[in-house]
Amino acid sequence: MSDVRASARPDASRIPGVAFGRIERHGDDRGSFRELWRRSALDEPFVQANLSSSTVGVLRGLHLHRHQVDHWIVAAGRAFVALVDARPLLDPDGAGTPVVETRELGPDETVTIPAGVAHGFLALEALDLVYLVTNEYDGSDELGFAWDDPAVGVPWPVVDSSPDGRPVLSGRDRANASLHELVGRLRR
Repeated sequence: MSDVRASARPDASRIPGVAFGRIERHGDDRGSFRELWRRSALDEPFVQANLSSSTVGVLRGLHLHRHQVDHWIVAAGRAFVALVDARPLLDPDGAGTPVVETRELGPDETVTIPAGVAHGFLALEALDLVYLVTNEYDGSDELGFAWDDPAVGVPWPVVDSSPDGRPVLSGRDRANASLHELVGRLRR
């Protein structure tokens, strides 16, 4: 195996606070080694690490945290990642329009997602996604809105393996209301 080097500078995003990047893979004929997180590179107080495994066609999202930063690392597979900056709607005056950004991420690619930016992914291949978070899970900051909210307009790919082209969703994600309904509920 060859040594794969990464750029230390994160890729630019249209959404303030979002950073795309790539981790280094050091390999030889024995296999490889990847350093997933180093405090000096990502100065966030991460307190929990998770591994999400998804089959092709699974969509997880759109999830929103008001108080948590996520850092995602694609360990294996490919993901179509959608980010929606909901912060303009969550501000007290509620002015503005959410910004949508999408990218495909593959092995060793990363994204850091600030609080207030909704996020979701569609597994384009069998996917292992490692994610670090700044809050231990307790359910109090687990919000979400409909993955297919027409007012948001995420351009999700068609799922070829599905008879109707739609993704596989959890009950929670199937039941999510629109972004505007979520914002209204949060303001009450």
